[in-house]
Amino acid sequence: MVRLGAVISIWGMLLVAEHSILDCRADDWPQWMGPNRDGVWNEAEIVRQFPAGGPKKLWSAKIGGGYAGPAVAGGKVFVCGYVRRHGDPTNNPALKNTLEGQEEVYCFDARTGKELWRYEYDCPYRISYPAGPRCTPTIADNRVYTLGAMGNLICFDTNSGKVIWAKDFKKSHNAQVPTWGFAGHPLVYKDFLICLVGGENGSLLVAFDRQTGNERWRSLSTSTSDGPGYCSPCMIRQAQQEQLVFWEPRAVHGLDPDTGKEVWSIPLVPKYGMSIMAPRFYQSLLFAGGIGGDSICIKLSADLKEARVLWRGNARTAVCPVNVTPIIDEGILYGICQDGALRAVNLATGERLWSTFQPVTGAPQEADYRGSGSGTAFLVKNQENYLLFAETGHLILARLSPEKYSEFARFHLIKPTGEAFGRKVVWSHPAFAERAIFVRNDEEIACFSLTGE
Repeated sequence: MVRLGAVISIWGMLLVAEHSILDCRADDWPQWMGPNRDGVWNEAEIVRQFPAGGPKKLWSAKIGGGYAGPAVAGGKVFVCGYVRRHGDPTNNPALKNTLEGQEEVYCFDARTGKELWRYEYDCPYRISYPAGPRCTPTIADNRVYTLGAMGNLICFDTNSGKVIWAKDFKKSHNAQVPTWGFAGHPLVYKDFLICLVGGENGSLLVAFDRQTGNERWRSLSTSTSDGPGYCSPCMIRQAQQEQLVFWEPRAVHGLDPDTGKEVWSIPLVPKYGMSIMAPRFYQSLLFAGGIGGDSICIKLSADLKEARVLWRGNARTAVCPVNVTPIIDEGILYGICQDGALRAVNLATGERLWSTFQPVTGAPQEADYRGSGSGTAFLVKNQENYLLFAETGHLILARLSPEKYSEFARFHLIKPTGEAFGRKVVWSHPAFAERAIFVRNDEEIACFSLTGE
């Protein structure tokens, strides 16, 4: 059922990156981790210190539960949620919950919070950590693409909420639902929508025609033992060469994005099939790592056709991300490790430079602190500063350097409504647009001004 409201006029749009997200304002946040999936927000005149009382709350609206972050483009905010009717939602990483309910897609006016349209569809769950959808909507050319936790991929008209095409991966590709649900954020490349499908007959990754939904290519086979993983496909570029990179539970792959043909592959095996982070690229070096302590830095040739292992890390070196894809800044990798510590790592060597639990816990405990397993704080760089959104619901202003972590402001924006390992959390990447931050939990989405003086 679609409920339509007044539709706002579309603002002028700007091409962000060739062959990537199209027609979005320079300060939009049209997909997971921002315009280029690199955790960088280039907006100027952003607050450098919080005013008394914290950032001004502009609006909030009720939504269903979930981990899916919001996306913002053309003056509209898109976010997904889940409304449970029956079933026990208690989190247990070893069990799949059986729930009855519906997934919902919401569109709000970015400035007022007025609901413009909503789409609802019945969606029984059988997954672990069943709060709701995991994937941030992806926006391009007046289309918004959403992927639900059970594999429902839908293309909507951004203005009307009309469904243009839809897929159910369980039916279209005979995909098995991963233990923790479908979590790979769809990627727009040229006329393709590239998705982690995890289906049969070489359809681990599938490129759909983003206008019609027709399959254009498929690539790689799904692991029968560990499943497809949870990684989001990403593009890398070097010397005018482009490549699709992806990490599944057996290896990191480089693919031709136009055909899906594999160019290179390097083994990297996390525990429990949890290949989650999107590999990060900087000046010919590609990093990936995850739960269990394993990590890798891959050296790529100038034409991106050859790959070799530069170094491998373990639980005592580098960083082993779980919920948060790291950021690379001038050759330094900043990432939240499996134990909840933010670490700085020299990308070229794998050497840990410093470590702190302060973003997650609020206190500068040393590296032997325990109690924040899978701790989460999403990192976004803005000019010379960083904006960190912690699982506690706090927004943090800080500076990160090879020498230290310097936190200079912290304010609580939204209550943590989820549960993980006995503590309350909010595990959802925020959106930064319109000189504001858009955050959500399992009950609401809220917008706070970040306009500087």
